[in-house]
Amino acid sequence: MNLKTLGWNEFFEEEFLQFKEQGYEVGRIALEHKKIYRVLTEYGELLGEISGKMRFNALDRGDYPAVGDWVVISARPEEQKATIHAVLPRKSKFSRKVAGQTTEEQIVASNVDTIFLVNALNADFNVRRIERYILSAWESGANPVIILSKADLCEDIDEKIAEVETVAFGIPILPISAEKNIGIDQLSPYLHEGQTIALLGSSGVGKSTLTNTLIGHHKQQVKEVREGDDRGRHTTTHRELIVLEHGGILIDTPGMRELQLWEADEGLSQSFSDVESLAEHCKFRDCKHKKEPGCAIQQAISDGTLDIDRYNSYVKLQKELAYIERKENQRAALAEKAKWKQISNGQKKIKY
Repeated sequence: MNLKTLGWNEFFEEEFLQFKEQGYEVGRIALEHKKIYRVLTEYGELLGEISGKMRFNALDRGDYPAVGDWVVISARPEEQKATIHAVLPRKSKFSRKVAGQTTEEQIVASNVDTIFLVNALNADFNVRRIERYILSAWESGANPVIILSKADLCEDIDEKIAEVETVAFGIPILPISAEKNIGIDQLSPYLHEGQTIALLGSSGVGKSTLTNTLIGHHKQQVKEVREGDDRGRHTTTHRELIVLEHGGILIDTPGMRELQLWEADEGLSQSFSDVESLAEHCKFRDCKHKKEPGCAIQQAISDGTLDIDRYNSYVKLQKELAYIERKENQRAALAEKAKWKQISNGQKKIKY
Protein backbone atom coordinates (compact mmCIF):
# COMPACT_ATOMS: atom_id res chain seq x y z
CA MET A 1 0.00 0.00 0.00
CA ASN A 2 1.09 3.57 -0.67
CA LEU A 3 1.31 5.58 2.58
CA LYS A 4 0.13 8.73 0.79
CA THR A 5 -3.02 6.88 -0.26
CA LEU A 6 -3.56 6.08 3.43
CA GLY A 7 -3.33 9.77 4.39
CA TRP A 8 0.38 10.15 5.19
CA ASN A 9 1.63 13.73 4.96
CA GLU A 10 4.34 16.13 6.14
CA PHE A 11 2.74 16.54 9.58
CA PHE A 12 3.13 12.84 10.37
CA GLU A 13 6.50 12.59 8.60
CA GLU A 14 7.96 15.21 10.91
CA GLU A 15 6.54 13.52 14.02
CA PHE A 16 7.94 10.17 12.86
CA LEU A 17 11.54 11.27 12.24
CA GLN A 18 12.79 10.34 15.73
CA PHE A 19 11.38 6.83 15.37
CA LYS A 20 12.53 6.43 11.76
CA GLU A 21 16.14 6.96 12.86
CA GLN A 22 15.72 4.02 15.23
CA GLY A 23 14.62 1.71 12.43
CA TYR A 24 10.89 1.66 13.14
CA GLU A 25 8.13 1.76 10.51
CA VAL A 26 4.57 3.14 10.43
CA GLY A 27 1.06 1.92 9.81
CA ARG A 28 -2.48 3.19 10.15
CA ILE A 29 -5.11 1.61 12.38
CA ALA A 30 -8.04 0.30 10.34
CA LEU A 31 -9.84 -1.78 12.97
CA GLU A 32 -9.66 -2.54 16.69
CA HIS A 33 -10.90 -5.72 18.31
CA LYS A 34 -10.19 -6.37 22.00
CA LYS A 35 -6.74 -4.74 21.91
CA ILE A 36 -5.81 -6.51 18.66
CA TYR A 37 -5.47 -4.12 15.74
CA ARG A 38 -5.69 -4.40 11.98
CA VAL A 39 -2.88 -2.15 10.72
CA LEU A 40 -2.54 -0.95 7.12
CA THR A 41 1.12 -0.68 6.06
CA GLU A 42 3.33 -0.64 2.97
CA TYR A 43 3.47 -4.43 3.37
CA GLY A 44 -0.30 -4.69 3.26
CA GLU A 45 -2.55 -5.50 6.21
CA LEU A 46 -0.83 -6.69 9.41
CA LEU A 47 -2.21 -7.84 12.75
CA GLY A 48 -0.84 -5.58 15.48
CA GLU A 49 -0.41 -5.96 19.23
CA ILE A 50 0.65 -3.36 21.80
CA SER A 51 4.18 -3.65 23.20
CA GLY A 52 4.56 -4.32 26.92
CA LYS A 53 6.30 -0.97 27.47
CA MET A 54 3.51 0.96 25.76
CA ARG A 55 0.87 -0.90 27.76
CA PHE A 56 2.70 -0.13 31.02
CA ASN A 57 2.99 3.60 30.24
CA ALA A 58 -0.66 4.01 29.19
CA LEU A 59 -2.69 5.94 31.75
CA ASP A 60 -6.09 5.72 30.05
CA ARG A 61 -7.90 4.70 26.86
CA GLY A 62 -6.71 7.81 25.05
CA ASP A 63 -3.13 6.48 25.19
CA TYR A 64 -4.08 3.41 23.15
CA PRO A 65 -4.51 3.43 19.37
CA ALA A 66 -7.86 4.39 17.87
CA VAL A 67 -9.19 3.85 14.36
CA GLY A 68 -7.47 6.40 12.12
CA ASP A 69 -4.29 6.64 14.21
CA TRP A 70 -0.82 6.43 12.71
CA VAL A 71 1.30 4.10 14.85
CA VAL A 72 4.99 3.29 15.19
CA ILE A 73 5.56 -0.40 14.54
CA SER A 74 8.07 -3.21 14.25
CA ALA A 75 6.75 -5.07 11.22
CA ARG A 76 7.01 -8.83 10.65
CA PRO A 77 5.47 -9.10 7.17
CA GLU A 78 6.43 -12.76 6.79
CA GLU A 79 4.09 -13.50 9.72
CA GLN A 80 1.60 -10.74 8.74
CA LYS A 81 2.09 -9.33 12.25
CA ALA A 82 3.44 -6.18 13.91
CA THR A 83 4.23 -4.82 17.35
CA ILE A 84 2.88 -1.34 18.10
CA HIS A 85 5.27 0.85 20.11
CA ALA A 86 3.69 4.31 20.02
CA VAL A 87 0.88 6.46 18.62
CA LEU A 88 1.98 9.47 16.59
CA PRO A 89 0.43 12.82 17.64
CA ARG A 90 -3.11 13.17 16.31
CA LYS A 91 -3.89 15.93 13.82
CA SER A 92 -7.55 15.74 14.85
CA LYS A 93 -9.79 13.49 16.94
CA PHE A 94 -13.52 13.17 17.48
CA SER A 95 -14.10 12.14 21.09
CA ARG A 96 -17.01 11.51 23.39
CA LYS A 97 -17.42 10.43 26.99
CA VAL A 98 -17.81 6.67 27.27
CA ALA A 99 -21.35 5.50 27.93
CA GLY A 100 -22.38 4.99 31.55
CA GLN A 101 -21.08 6.51 34.77
CA THR A 102 -17.34 6.24 33.98
CA THR A 103 -15.69 9.57 33.20
CA GLU A 104 -13.32 8.54 30.44
CA GLU A 105 -12.61 9.59 26.87
CA GLN A 106 -13.53 7.40 23.93
CA ILE A 107 -11.84 8.40 20.67
CA VAL A 108 -14.35 7.64 17.94
CA ALA A 109 -12.07 8.53 15.00
CA SER A 110 -8.73 10.27 14.64
CA ASN A 111 -6.75 12.13 11.98
CA VAL A 112 -9.93 13.03 10.13
CA ASP A 113 -10.06 15.89 7.62
CA THR A 114 -13.84 16.08 7.17
CA ILE A 115 -16.68 14.80 9.35
CA PHE A 116 -19.94 13.90 7.65
CA LEU A 117 -22.59 14.46 10.33
CA VAL A 118 -25.39 12.25 9.05
CA ASN A 119 -28.94 13.13 10.12
CA ALA A 120 -32.12 11.67 8.69
CA LEU A 121 -34.86 13.82 7.13
CA ASN A 122 -37.65 11.72 8.61
CA ALA A 123 -39.41 11.37 11.95
CA ASP A 124 -36.00 11.21 13.68
CA PHE A 125 -34.99 14.75 12.57
CA ASN A 126 -33.73 16.68 15.62
CA VAL A 127 -32.04 20.11 15.48
CA ARG A 128 -30.85 19.92 19.10
CA ARG A 129 -29.03 16.66 18.34
CA ILE A 130 -27.43 18.24 15.28
CA GLU A 131 -26.32 21.13 17.49
CA ARG A 132 -24.55 18.69 19.83
CA TYR A 133 -22.77 16.91 16.98
CA ILE A 134 -21.62 20.22 15.48
CA LEU A 135 -20.09 21.23 18.81
CA SER A 136 -18.04 18.01 19.05
CA ALA A 137 -17.08 18.21 15.38
CA TRP A 138 -15.61 21.71 15.72
CA GLU A 139 -13.72 20.62 18.83
CA SER A 140 -12.22 17.65 16.95
CA GLY A 141 -10.17 19.85 14.63
CA ALA A 142 -11.85 18.47 11.50
CA ASN A 143 -14.26 20.33 9.20
CA PRO A 144 -17.93 19.38 9.64
CA VAL A 145 -20.34 18.80 6.77
CA ILE A 146 -24.00 18.12 7.55
CA ILE A 147 -25.50 15.28 5.52
CA LEU A 148 -29.30 15.24 5.57
CA SER A 149 -30.05 11.67 4.53
CA LYS A 150 -33.27 9.98 3.37
CA ALA A 151 -34.27 13.04 1.36
CA ASP A 152 -36.65 10.83 -0.60
CA LEU A 153 -38.77 10.44 2.56
CA CYS A 154 -39.09 14.19 3.21
CA GLU A 155 -41.72 16.50 1.73
CA ASP A 156 -40.43 19.76 3.26
CA ILE A 157 -36.68 19.62 2.62
CA ASP A 158 -36.28 23.41 2.29
CA GLU A 159 -37.93 23.98 5.68
CA LYS A 160 -35.66 21.39 7.33
CA ILE A 161 -32.57 22.97 5.77
CA ALA A 162 -33.69 26.38 7.05
CA GLU A 163 -33.98 24.93 10.57
CA VAL A 164 -30.48 23.47 10.40
CA GLU A 165 -29.07 26.76 9.11
CA THR A 166 -30.09 28.44 12.39
CA VAL A 167 -27.50 26.30 14.25
CA ALA A 168 -24.95 25.52 11.51
CA PHE A 169 -23.27 28.81 10.62
CA GLY A 170 -21.05 28.44 7.56
CA ILE A 171 -21.30 24.64 7.50
CA PRO A 172 -22.23 22.94 4.20
CA ILE A 173 -25.66 21.28 4.38
CA LEU A 174 -26.19 18.54 1.80
CA PRO A 175 -29.55 16.73 1.39
CA ILE A 176 -29.09 13.28 -0.14
CA SER A 177 -30.70 9.88 -0.56
CA ALA A 178 -28.15 7.06 -0.76
CA GLU A 179 -30.99 4.61 -1.34
CA LYS A 180 -32.21 6.49 -4.45
CA ASN A 181 -28.74 7.84 -5.38
CA ILE A 182 -29.93 11.45 -5.04
CA GLY A 183 -27.37 14.21 -4.33
CA ILE A 184 -24.39 11.83 -3.94
CA ASP A 185 -22.37 13.86 -6.47
CA GLN A 186 -22.28 16.68 -3.88
CA LEU A 187 -19.86 14.58 -1.82
CA SER A 188 -17.24 14.28 -4.59
CA PRO A 189 -15.22 17.40 -3.59
CA TYR A 190 -14.38 15.71 -0.26
CA LEU A 191 -13.25 12.38 -1.73
CA HIS A 192 -9.61 12.86 -2.74
CA GLU A 193 -6.53 10.69 -2.29
CA GLY A 194 -5.18 10.97 1.23
CA GLN A 195 -8.27 12.77 2.56
CA THR A 196 -10.04 11.08 5.49
CA ILE A 197 -13.79 11.37 6.01
CA ALA A 198 -15.60 10.06 9.10
CA LEU A 199 -19.30 9.20 9.07
CA LEU A 200 -20.97 10.03 12.37
CA GLY A 201 -24.57 10.03 13.48
CA SER A 202 -27.28 8.30 15.47
CA SER A 203 -28.49 4.76 14.90
CA GLY A 204 -30.67 4.23 11.85
CA VAL A 205 -29.87 7.43 9.94
CA GLY A 206 -28.48 5.61 6.89
CA LYS A 207 -24.70 5.59 7.42
CA SER A 208 -24.29 1.97 6.29
CA THR A 209 -26.26 2.63 3.09
CA LEU A 210 -24.13 5.72 2.41
CA THR A 211 -20.96 3.72 3.10
CA ASN A 212 -21.98 1.08 0.58
CA THR A 213 -22.76 3.78 -1.97
CA LEU A 214 -19.34 5.43 -1.55
CA ILE A 215 -17.49 2.10 -1.63
CA GLY A 216 -19.42 0.92 -4.66
CA HIS A 217 -20.55 -2.41 -3.26
CA HIS A 218 -22.43 -3.81 -0.26
CA LYS A 219 -19.70 -4.10 2.35
CA GLN A 220 -21.91 -3.06 5.26
CA GLN A 221 -25.06 -5.05 5.97
CA VAL A 222 -28.22 -2.94 5.82
CA LYS A 223 -31.54 -4.15 7.17
CA GLU A 224 -34.95 -3.02 6.04
CA VAL A 225 -36.47 0.18 7.38
CA ARG A 226 -38.72 -0.31 10.39
CA GLU A 227 -42.35 0.42 9.95
CA GLY A 228 -43.66 3.45 11.81
CA ASP A 229 -40.53 5.59 12.13
CA ASP A 230 -38.65 5.18 8.80
CA ARG A 231 -35.48 4.16 10.68
CA GLY A 232 -33.10 1.52 9.43
CA ARG A 233 -32.23 -1.16 11.92
CA HIS A 234 -28.72 -0.47 13.22
CA THR A 235 -26.24 -3.05 11.90
CA THR A 236 -22.73 -1.52 12.04
CA THR A 237 -21.04 -2.84 15.20
CA HIS A 238 -17.50 -1.44 15.00
CA ARG A 239 -15.44 1.45 13.72
CA GLU A 240 -13.51 0.69 10.55
CA LEU A 241 -11.21 2.58 8.19
CA ILE A 242 -11.85 1.81 4.52
CA VAL A 243 -9.71 2.97 1.59
CA LEU A 244 -12.01 3.98 -1.27
CA GLU A 245 -11.13 2.69 -4.71
CA HIS A 246 -11.60 6.06 -6.44
CA GLY A 247 -9.82 8.17 -3.81
CA GLY A 248 -10.24 9.07 -0.18
CA ILE A 249 -10.43 7.19 3.10
CA LEU A 250 -13.66 6.52 4.93
CA ILE A 251 -14.12 5.80 8.64
CA ASP A 252 -17.50 4.21 9.26
CA THR A 253 -18.77 4.18 12.84
CA PRO A 254 -21.63 2.50 14.70
CA GLY A 255 -24.71 4.61 15.34
CA MET A 256 -24.57 6.44 18.65
CA ARG A 257 -27.56 6.13 20.94
CA GLU A 258 -26.19 9.16 22.77
CA LEU A 259 -23.35 11.62 22.30
CA GLN A 260 -21.97 12.65 25.67
CA LEU A 261 -19.58 15.56 25.30
CA TRP A 262 -15.86 15.46 26.05
CA GLU A 263 -13.69 18.60 26.39
CA ALA A 264 -15.53 20.85 23.94
CA ASP A 265 -14.97 24.36 25.29
CA GLU A 266 -13.60 25.74 22.01
CA GLY A 267 -16.29 23.92 20.09
CA LEU A 268 -18.92 25.52 22.32
CA SER A 269 -17.70 29.02 21.49
CA GLN A 270 -17.56 28.24 17.78
CA SER A 271 -20.97 26.53 17.68
CA PHE A 272 -22.69 29.21 19.77
CA SER A 273 -20.86 32.28 18.52
CA ASP A 274 -24.23 34.04 18.14
CA VAL A 275 -25.09 33.58 21.82
CA GLU A 276 -21.64 34.52 23.10
CA SER A 277 -21.52 37.57 20.83
CA LEU A 278 -24.81 38.79 22.34
CA ALA A 279 -23.49 38.21 25.87
CA GLU A 280 -20.64 40.64 25.18
CA HIS A 281 -23.23 43.44 24.92
CA CYS A 282 -24.77 42.87 28.35
CA LYS A 283 -24.61 45.88 30.66
CA PHE A 284 -22.77 43.91 33.37
CA ARG A 285 -19.77 41.65 32.73
CA ASP A 286 -20.97 39.13 35.33
CA CYS A 287 -24.49 39.06 33.93
CA LYS A 288 -26.25 35.73 34.61
CA HIS A 289 -28.72 36.39 31.78
CA LYS A 290 -31.74 36.05 34.03
CA LYS A 291 -33.31 39.22 35.44
CA GLU A 292 -30.39 41.63 35.34
CA PRO A 293 -31.07 45.04 33.75
CA GLY A 294 -29.48 45.59 30.36
CA CYS A 295 -29.17 41.87 29.57
CA ALA A 296 -28.63 41.51 25.80
CA ILE A 297 -29.51 37.81 25.89
CA GLN A 298 -32.93 38.34 27.47
CA GLN A 299 -33.59 41.26 25.14
CA ALA A 300 -32.79 39.10 22.09
CA ILE A 301 -35.11 36.34 23.35
CA SER A 302 -37.83 38.92 23.95
CA ASP A 303 -37.63 40.46 20.49
CA GLY A 304 -37.32 37.07 18.76
CA THR A 305 -33.77 37.41 17.40
CA LEU A 306 -32.59 34.54 19.66
CA ASP A 307 -34.61 31.35 20.00
CA ILE A 308 -35.10 30.46 23.67
CA ASP A 309 -34.60 26.75 22.93
CA ARG A 310 -31.18 27.50 21.44
CA TYR A 311 -30.18 29.54 24.49
CA ASN A 312 -31.41 26.81 26.86
CA SER A 313 -29.39 24.29 24.85
CA TYR A 314 -26.30 26.48 25.23
CA VAL A 315 -26.74 26.63 29.02
CA LYS A 316 -27.31 22.88 29.24
CA LEU A 317 -24.21 22.03 27.20
CA GLN A 318 -22.14 24.53 29.18
CA LYS A 319 -23.13 22.85 32.46
CA GLU A 320 -22.43 19.40 31.00
CA LEU A 321 -18.92 20.41 29.97
CA ALA A 322 -18.18 21.93 33.38
CA TYR A 323 -19.27 18.71 35.09
CA ILE A 324 -17.11 16.57 32.78
CA GLU A 325 -14.09 18.79 33.43
CA ARG A 326 -14.47 18.46 37.20
CA LYS A 327 -14.81 14.67 37.04
CA GLU A 328 -11.92 14.30 34.59
CA ASN A 329 -9.59 16.38 36.79
CA GLN A 330 -10.41 14.13 39.76
CA ARG A 331 -9.90 10.96 37.71
CA ALA A 332 -6.59 12.16 36.24
CA ALA A 333 -5.22 13.00 39.69
CA LEU A 334 -6.12 9.55 41.01
CA ALA A 335 -4.59 7.85 37.98
CA GLU A 336 -1.34 9.78 38.36
CA LYS A 337 -1.18 8.90 42.07
CA ALA A 338 -1.73 5.20 41.33
CA LYS A 339 0.98 5.25 38.64
CA TRP A 340 3.61 6.71 40.94
CA LYS A 341 2.63 4.27 43.67
CA GLN A 342 3.19 1.40 41.24
CA ILE A 343 6.61 2.78 40.25
CA SER A 344 7.55 3.27 43.91
CA ASN A 345 6.55 -0.28 44.83
CA GLY A 346 8.60 -1.60 41.92
CA GLN A 347 11.69 0.28 43.08
CA LYS A 348 11.36 -1.10 46.63
CA LYS A 349 11.56 -4.63 45.27
CA ILE A 350 14.91 -3.99 43.58
CA LYS A 351 17.83 -5.33 45.64
CA TYR A 352 21.08 -3.48 45.50
